[in-house]
Amino acid sequence: MADFYQNGIITTLHNLGQRPIEDMEAELLTFSKTRPMTLVLPSLYSELQGDALPNIVQELSKVNYLSEIVIGLDRASEDEYRKALEFFKPLNQNFKLLWNDGPRLRALDEKLHDEGLAPLEPGKGRNVWYCLGFVLASGKAQSVALHDCDIVTYDKSLLARLIYPVANTSFNYEFCKGYYARVANGKIHGRVSRLLVTPLIRALKKTVGHLDYLDYIDSFRYPLAGEFSFRTDVINDIRIPSDWGLEIGVLSELNRNYANNRLCQADIAETYDHKHQKLSAEDVSKGLAKMSIDISKALFRKLATNGVVFNSETFRSIKATYFRIALDFVETYYNDALMNGLKLDIHKEEKAVELFARNILVAGQSFLENPMEKPFIPSWNRVISAVPGILGDIRQAVEDDMAEYNT
Repeated sequence: MADFYQNGIITTLHNLGQRPIEDMEAELLTFSKTRPMTLVLPSLYSELQGDALPNIVQELSKVNYLSEIVIGLDRASEDEYRKALEFFKPLNQNFKLLWNDGPRLRALDEKLHDEGLAPLEPGKGRNVWYCLGFVLASGKAQSVALHDCDIVTYDKSLLARLIYPVANTSFNYEFCKGYYARVANGKIHGRVSRLLVTPLIRALKKTVGHLDYLDYIDSFRYPLAGEFSFRTDVINDIRIPSDWGLEIGVLSELNRNYANNRLCQADIAETYDHKHQKLSAEDVSKGLAKMSIDISKALFRKLATNGVVFNSETFRSIKATYFRIALDFVETYYNDALMNGLKLDIHKEEKAVELFARNILVAGQSFLENPMEKPFIPSWNRVISAVPGILGDIRQAVEDDMAEYNT
């Protein structure tokens, strides 16, 4: 059973284990009549062939409160897009499948590129951005949930608990971040959150001083969770990164746009496991190495907008402070693991800390060398202003793809 402690400055909605999920789903069905709900699923084609997504589709087919499911499909050929249309047919809800690599959506991407408005690199951020554009174009949702497609421990209660805070008509939350314990198969996972983000935030507090933003990020129990929900009006103004800084970037945008009492986090799963990225110590363009650099830069950029001045000496101090705090966390998590009968390899944990410490300096140097870097994809408000008919074009392209290839 979870605790009920409220930490930090963001409301935490716990799972106290007292409420049947059927009761919550009945309420959601009632809410859906006045506040329609949509689910966004950013997916790679390869995930259709894994163990997680087939179960996710099976679980979602039991859900009766969604008005639409919007699926963004990346890295798919024409034949694979056809197979994907078949794959998602067991869904009982109306679903729309965005073929991001298809000629129609590629043509629209080129059109936006000519205006300097297209995402600059492929990846989850780009996929999510186009899916959110389609949600606006569709006009069917007032509340939206988004979760990953590689959750091997998925069941439908995760979605119910994730979307409930923004679907409940008596709540005033605009955004909800999911959280969970990253424990599976006898091990504690979530190295980037445990060993990079939290100790880096604590190090930044020591080196650059107290900032409300750092207290804000530190309030989230799992800031890198890929699961969140929001009211549809959030989509208009939000600018999201196209790299691994997506989750931190989204939290930063919500901090900029909304008061803290309009944001919350919810315990959405008792156990959670998904595919694990390799450390990739030898190649900073891949795996957790790239992730650690992108996340660090996202934090540095946000602090710079708050008036923090960085230089090489600052980053060396941040790195040294981080390293000591992170090593203390290794001992903390080791003791926690032992008490709960779990395994935790101290050697591997400290190797990760050493890599993250080096990459904090790499991220800092990159930040100093590229002060005009534009990691954010433009907001949809800006895109619509520059290309007024773009939402209708996206909706029509998706409809035409599905009509042509749905055989």
